[in-house]
Amino acid sequence: MKSSILSLINKLIATPLVMTSILISIASAAPDKTDSNNQSLMDLSIEELMNIEVTTASRQSQKLSQTPSAVFVITQEDIKRSGVTSIPEALRMAPGVEVSRINTDKWSISIRGFNGRFANKLQVLMDGRSVYNPLFAGILWDQQDTLMEDIERIEVIRGPSAAMWGVNAVNGVINIITKKAADTQGTLLTVGGGSFEQGFINARYGGKINADTPFRIYAKGFTRDHMRSPAGGNANDQWHSARSGFRVDHSRGMDNFTLQGDFFYNAQGDRLDKSSLFSPIIQANTARGDSKGGNLRFRWDRTFSEKSSIMFQTYYDISDYRIMTWANVVHESFDVDFQHRFSLFERHDITWGANYRLYHNRVNDTELITLNPRNQINHLGGVYVRDEITLIPNQLQLTIGSRFDHNDFSGWEIQPNARLMWMPDTRNSIWASISRAVRTPARAEHDIRLNALTLNTIPGTTTQVPFPVLAQILGTSSYNAEKLLAYELGFRHQFTHQASIDIAAFFNDYSKLRDLSGSIPTFQSSFPQHLVFPVALTNNASGYTYGVEISADSRPLENWRLQLSYSYLNMHIRSDSPLKQLDPTTGSAAKANPQHQISLRSHHDFSDRLQLNLWLRYVSSVDFYNIPGYITMDSKLSFKPVKNVELFLVGQNLFQQNHRESVSDFIPLVPAYVPRGIYAGATWRF
Repeated sequence: MKSSILSLINKLIATPLVMTSILISIASAAPDKTDSNNQSLMDLSIEELMNIEVTTASRQSQKLSQTPSAVFVITQEDIKRSGVTSIPEALRMAPGVEVSRINTDKWSISIRGFNGRFANKLQVLMDGRSVYNPLFAGILWDQQDTLMEDIERIEVIRGPSAAMWGVNAVNGVINIITKKAADTQGTLLTVGGGSFEQGFINARYGGKINADTPFRIYAKGFTRDHMRSPAGGNANDQWHSARSGFRVDHSRGMDNFTLQGDFFYNAQGDRLDKSSLFSPIIQANTARGDSKGGNLRFRWDRTFSEKSSIMFQTYYDISDYRIMTWANVVHESFDVDFQHRFSLFERHDITWGANYRLYHNRVNDTELITLNPRNQINHLGGVYVRDEITLIPNQLQLTIGSRFDHNDFSGWEIQPNARLMWMPDTRNSIWASISRAVRTPARAEHDIRLNALTLNTIPGTTTQVPFPVLAQILGTSSYNAEKLLAYELGFRHQFTHQASIDIAAFFNDYSKLRDLSGSIPTFQSSFPQHLVFPVALTNNASGYTYGVEISADSRPLENWRLQLSYSYLNMHIRSDSPLKQLDPTTGSAAKANPQHQISLRSHHDFSDRLQLNLWLRYVSSVDFYNIPGYITMDSKLSFKPVKNVELFLVGQNLFQQNHRESVSDFIPLVPAYVPRGIYAGATWRF
């Protein structure tokens, strides 16, 4: 059945050029409209931007200024003006979010530390659909994409949100929310290319089946170049991608229905770091492969009143990831989510719900990775309840709640939360919270055998041996959940209608963190002769982190907007293992995450036709990988010669020819240098 589904997906994907030709052929029937939500930032005051409604923090609509969480919203206008071409690059705008590019198609992304290719303490949603992968506890960012013009906003919640979103929403939640079909009517076509962004084409058509049923279809494709390796060659990571999808919305009285689907195909590659992983493990140092898949989501909302509603959502997701002899994984998931909101005794706003997720994966043996058993089905279920209590109307609110989840690896997990919001006046708000969150074990942490590293000494010692030493990471059934107790404090202030500041501070206390424990090496006489050093996963590490995040927004002039953000992070990890230097995601995390990050964005409209957008970024050093701090800038110049036509020129990473940002951790790939790039393009809307 799975092979037939994947075969169908391959036929549906084809290439976006086919779908583009269909869109252009029906463009004459399209209404002469641009996106209805495409309102310029310059048309809104800072005060109005602070009143943007967000839904991720509490699973209900709230004004940003009245949300008792560290929230940052990346709007469609932010994305458009920045010139970014991917969701990971857009996430650099949010304070507290660490985005480091490993190579062309891989990123390390986390919130408040513990970053890595498989960062395991971050929940990521696409329109409320979880894309967190419980096989290895992380996100495959190359598979999370959509038409950038179709993103309405990205809500970034820093800090635990487990009381609402369950296990693994430990250090934060990112929710990518796309526009409704009614807001994407007409035809859009974008084409362009350049140096690193070698070529791209995006197309979309939105219409109506009837007055109550708008729809859209889209297709996109791109080619991105290889990055450079330290030796000067390419990193074998050129990326070709094709993606298409649709959305249909229908309204009937109190009910709203959505049916949405996406299909994708990626051609990609890797180059192993043979200085870290050499014979007797694998002879080839380069490999090409592909990934493909799709998803289908259905949602039903019924609104009884402003404070009473129900929601039902279900979705199915499947993907097939193959990189020659290194990785061969097919995984699929099915999810059902129900939510009910109602008011009680005037002062109580109650939200409760339940969720069930079935996850199936098949991992074929490769020279690097083996899982036993190859096939496995896991179940995750939970219920949650949240009560927002009005203590003093329009001034003081208390929110309490908890989630109760069950998983196949650590059993029942309870994750309570309490938040207090005080608004002494319309210009100030102060909030505080205490939360417990859990990161459940991944299937790989129970079942994996990973050939991770080849050394000439026994790890943790200086003992030289005449044979290569293979460090082999082994999962164990005794591996348990990681725990967090988090304390947060936040302050927001509106100086004027055109200036505001948002400050959040946190202290996170972690226990039962992942650690490594070595065993007695064994001799393998098969050619070539070598030692195997078993390394087991344990929960013996602990630690604490603290930091502060600041974002400021101002409009010095009517046609000029400045956005500044600063993040500070200090990490202290306690581990007695002599092998902690092998694990940058936990044992050595204090050296594998930058302490300081600064972002300054400038948006200037010279006229209705001409815009200049500049984005300056600073990231401090990452000592674990010997990566120095760097400063870089992106820029975008936009010109509209006629109505509904925009020409743009984008420069990326302008301050240096190339720089390093991150390194793949458990699968050692050749480090890659992020290049300076320039691309140009044009957008038509009709």
